[in-house]
Amino acid sequence: MTSLAERKADRVLDCIGLFCPVPVFRTREEIDKMAVGEVLAVLADDPAAEEDLRSWAKRTGHEILELKKESDHISILIRKTK
Repeated sequence: MTSLAERKADRVLDCIGLFCPVPVFRTREEIDKMAVGEVLAVLADDPAAEEDLRSWAKRTGHEILELKKESDHISILIRKTK
């Protein structure tokens, strides 16, 4: 079953089971492959992932559209802006 976040995304990056700093590295690699305006859904269960990805998006200028906390993971929608 796909979540609403995944249906809105152009790509889904599953970082479940990966820990800092791997989700940020994988997110950066995936965003680099995408076109400006496309949306990436990142799924992560590392407790540090939310803050790490927020900081990364702010530093790189990409836009966080949505952050949803599920019982066992978070999903973050990030729009590539440049």
